[in-house]
Amino acid sequence: MGHAAELFGVRQGFLRSLDAAKLLTPQRSAGGHRRYSRYQLRIAARAHELVAAGTPLDAACRIIILEDQLAEARRINTELAQNPDNRSDT
Repeated sequence: MGHAAELFGVRQGFLRSLDAAKLLTPQRSAGGHRRYSRYQLRIAARAHELVAAGTPLDAACRIIILEDQLAEARRINTELAQNPDNRSDT
């Protein structure tokens, strides 16, 4: 966690707060240290950006979740547009 915090210039407590807010759920090493994926580090960077701009943490978490859902919906729409035979007509 210390290395991840250093990368973003944030305190370890900020990363813990993202974990407490259930925005991130890092893996744990055998020694109990938090291990973040590259995806989680991108999310942490986005959260830091929003919070540094004055957005409350809970609102920043919601924004990030909505941005992620929108990106996934766009990906699915693009996939369906490229492969119209995969659509379900239900």
